[in-house]
Amino acid sequence: MNTPKRGSTSEMQVMSIRLEPELKERSREISGEQGYQTLIREVLWQFVDQQPMPDGKRSRVVKHGRLPRRGNCFAPLSHPTLLSMSDIRATFRAIAQQEERCAFTDRIIEPQQIMWLGLTISGELVPLSTTTPD
Repeated sequence: MNTPKRGSTSEMQVMSIRLEPELKERSREISGEQGYQTLIREVLWQFVDQQPMPDGKRSRVVKHGRLPRRGNCFAPLSHPTLLSMSDIRATFRAIAQQEERCAFTDRIIEPQQIMWLGLTISGELVPLSTTTPD
C-alpha cells in the first residue's frame, strides 16, 4: 500500500484500539516497512473518504493535508478522484432512478440515464457514468 506522507506523528492524536492477535500480526506482515499503524490509518482514511457527506456527496477535497486518491481511471490525472478501475471488481448496467455522481469523475448522472453500477473490492456499489471526460 503506497501511503503519502501525512505530517509528523507529533501532530496526530493518540487513539487506543484493541485488535485480535492474529489481526495485529497479519497487519504487521502486510504493512512491511511502513508499519501497521500507517496501514491502519490508510484503511481508516479510505473508509472515511467513501462515506457520504451530510449533503449526500462524497468528500473529494483535500482534508488535513491528505490528497484525494488518484489512479488508473476515466478522469484525467489533474482531476481528483475517489476510485480507480483497480477498485472495481465488476460492473452492471443500470438506469439511474435519481441524480447520482460518477465515482470516477464526479460527473452528474441524470435520473433515467443509463449508467453502470460498480462493485468495489470492499463490496460497495457505486454509480459510474457511461461516458468518459473529453
